[in-house]
Amino acid sequence: MAAIHELGAAEAARRIRAGTLSPSNLLAACLKRTDATEPRVGAWVRLDRDAAARVAVQRDIEAREGRFMGPLHGVPIALKDVFDVAGVPTTAGAPDWAARTPTHDAPSVARLRGAGAVPMGKLATTPFAFLDPSATRNPWNPEHTPGGSSSGPAAAVAARMVPLALGSQTLGSVLRPAAYCGVVGFKPTHGRISVAGVLALAQSLDHVGLFARAVEDCALALAVLADPADPRTGTAPPDDYLAAIAAPPPPRIGVLGSLVARATPEMGKHLEAIMRGLEGAGARLVDVALPASFPTLHEAGEIVLRAEAAASHASLYARHAAEYPARVKETIELGLAVSAVQYLAAQDARRRAREELLSLAARYDAILAPTIGAPAPRGLASTGDPSFCAPFTFAGMPAIALPTDADGAGLPLSLQLVGAAWGESRLLATAAWCERVIGFDAGPPL
Repeated sequence: MAAIHELGAAEAARRIRAGTLSPSNLLAACLKRTDATEPRVGAWVRLDRDAAARVAVQRDIEAREGRFMGPLHGVPIALKDVFDVAGVPTTAGAPDWAARTPTHDAPSVARLRGAGAVPMGKLATTPFAFLDPSATRNPWNPEHTPGGSSSGPAAAVAARMVPLALGSQTLGSVLRPAAYCGVVGFKPTHGRISVAGVLALAQSLDHVGLFARAVEDCALALAVLADPADPRTGTAPPDDYLAAIAAPPPPRIGVLGSLVARATPEMGKHLEAIMRGLEGAGARLVDVALPASFPTLHEAGEIVLRAEAAASHASLYARHAAEYPARVKETIELGLAVSAVQYLAAQDARRRAREELLSLAARYDAILAPTIGAPAPRGLASTGDPSFCAPFTFAGMPAIALPTDADGAGLPLSLQLVGAAWGESRLLATAAWCERVIGFDAGPPL
């Protein structure tokens, strides 16, 4: 039987409802695991032991009385330090001059609390959720990057410190670190989860995403976080995501061979082997070509990112430009040079390219591509290459990273599945089917 700290969010929630696991014991196991692994990993910015323990005791009482707040009752969660939590500083991985203390929870945090989750604290992010690295290390090998910008959430979930964590993605900041750290990373359609109360980098590109042990955990959390009542989110009604993944049929998957060919030969061979296994289990894989506008999507997205980052940081940057980290500073400077005409033209080009890509995705249960071109790079000076994820982020499409194996050096490998807009149920069903066929659920050798 798996140790308590190994449980995913969905399985932990089931045991709590069945009365075979108490929220306090689950939290204690997560804290013990954190004490054992955090010195090597460095995932946490703020670990709120006492506050989490008080909430867990309350969840204990409610569970004994048969009162369950929601589907995450008693399940520990953690937050990338770009999410507002009332009374808790949001540092955004930046110097002290950038920190602020909000008075209200972000809507996503409030919905997790309302579903009975037990917040454990804040996890590390790269500065301002961009490309300048954080100090967090990869749990599989501390000499390698965990990716970014959601470095802390990926590392904490991989190290089994917490079963579920929230992150954000503007380029590849959920899926890439999930791939490097060997966990499931999921970002829904742009607008499915509210970004209110989340540090803005580029508002038309920012997504809230999830880190978890399994696809089921993502489906469970999305059912909580999808908020059609929030005017800042999309109008498409949420689906029954858990029902969608219960018994999915073999999927029809479009394979983006041109992107697979961009990966290293070793990664390409691994993905080919995974695809043969999926076909052998009944999936239908079809080679598909990217639309001619695909390169335009990336180019336009970069312009939008720079301009919106400059706008998001305008006030703070005017006072602290010299103190900004190099990569985000460069992006803001480039954004300040983008004219209104260039920005609007880029948004128009992005919309046209998005429509073509969405038309392609709608013909399949998912389209398949690498999440990363190679395993996590050695060293902490870079967060790795986001280019396999960024175009689908620029298109606002739902995407999920599935861990598939570890390479000969013991570093995780991953594949990416991408769906049509608002098609999270179809994408999660495909991912759940693939996850069961692949069967990889190993953790790092900590």
